Amino acid sequence: MARCEVCGNDYALSFTVVTQDGARHEFDSFSCAIHRMAPICEHCRVQIIGQGVEADGQWFCGAHCARAEGKSGIVDKVGSVSS
Repeated sequence: MARCEVCGNDYALSFTVVTQDGARHEFDSFSCAIHRMAPICEHCRVQIIGQGVEADGQWFCGAHCARAEGKSGIVDKVGSVSS
């Protein structure tokens, strides 16, 4: 068992996330992992749990927020989807 670094729960089904720099993080749920590790949108401050958009070293939840912060040339979707 390992103790969650966010909530402190000592849980038999906890899991470890190892980052690119080798740091290890213990969590008891995806919710706690998201709370600790997800980047935050520079515009609306929501935690980014999807793809997100990175522009000039800043993270945004989508193109709309990036454009609202003055980033240009960013779109969420190019072209159209055909079935």
